[in-house]
Amino acid sequence: MANQSITNPKGDWRPRALLVVKGACMGAADVVPGVSGGTMAFILGIYAQLLAAIKSFDLAWLRALLRLDLRTGATRPHFGFLIPLGLGIVAALLFFTRVVPLPRLILAYPEEIYGLFFGLIAGSIAVLLRELQGLRFTELLWLLAGLASGLFVFNLVPAQTPDASWFIFLAGALAICAMILPGVSGSFVLLILNKYAYVFDAIGYFKLSVLIPFAAGAGAGLVCFSRLLSRLLKRRYRPTMLCITGILLASLWVIWPFQRRAGADSHEGLLRANPVLPAELSQTVLLSGALMLLGASFVLTINRFKQARAQGGQEAD
Repeated sequence: MANQSITNPKGDWRPRALLVVKGACMGAADVVPGVSGGTMAFILGIYAQLLAAIKSFDLAWLRALLRLDLRTGATRPHFGFLIPLGLGIVAALLFFTRVVPLPRLILAYPEEIYGLFFGLIAGSIAVLLRELQGLRFTELLWLLAGLASGLFVFNLVPAQTPDASWFIFLAGALAICAMILPGVSGSFVLLILNKYAYVFDAIGYFKLSVLIPFAAGAGAGLVCFSRLLSRLLKRRYRPTMLCITGILLASLWVIWPFQRRAGADSHEGLLRANPVLPAELSQTVLLSGALMLLGASFVLTINRFKQARAQGGQEAD
C-alpha cells in the first residue's frame, strides 16, 4: 500500500517541485567531502520520509514483481517522493561535476564553501539538542560515543586501493551508508578509500564500467542500512539521535573552514587538515563568517517554519 502522506492525489506540482529542490541540495552536499546528503535531508525535514521511501522496496514488492503484479509493483514504492528527489540529486551531481566543478572549487575556495556547510551543520546540531532537551547524564554517553566514532573516522588517512569492479561495488555500498547517515559524508568515505576523484569523474563523463558496479553496491548498501537505521530510530530513538548528534559534532572538526592544510592541492590534503583560528580579519575570513551565519540562519528559519506549521495543524484539528 502506497504511503499517502507523500503521494499527491490532487496533482499539485508544487510539492514535487520542492522535492526536486531538496534533492538538489542533497546532491550538492554529497559532492563536498565531509558533508552528508543525509545531513541535508535532516535539515530539510525529509529524513524520516527518505528512510520510509527506501524501505518501501521490500519483500512484498519483490514478490509482486515475481508474480508479474505490475499494479502493486508500481504503487507500493513511494515513487511520488523518490522520483522528484532523485531527479534533484542527479541534476545536482551532474551540474556540480560538469558545469560548475565543485570538487575543484573546494580546492580553490575551501574557506568559503566549508564556511557555508559549517553553518548548516552547526544550526542542525542546535535544533537537535533543543529537541532532545532534558538529557540525563547516562544519555550523554551516547553523545560521546557518536563523537568518538566520528573523530575516529574523520582522522583516517586515505589508503591505496584497487580499481577492480568488486572494490568499486564495496566503495558504493560504504559510501551510500555514510550518505544517508547524518554527519558522515559519502564523499569523505570515498576519499578515505582513495576513490573520490575516480568516482566523480565517472559520474561527470558517464563511465559505465565504473558507474554500474558502484550503483549496484550503492543499491545493496541502501536497502540493508536504511532498514537497520530505521529500526534503531523506531526502537531506540533517543540513543540513536544522540549518536547522530555526536557524529555531527565530530564533523565540525573537518568542516571548520580555517585550517592548516597539509596538502592544499589535493582533496586528500583536506583530510589531513588541522583547525586553527584565523590570524587576521581578511576578506576571506569575513566572507566565510558571513556564510556560516547564513547557513545556520537557514536551518533555524526552516525549523521555526516547521514548528509553526505543526502548531497550526494541531490547532486546526
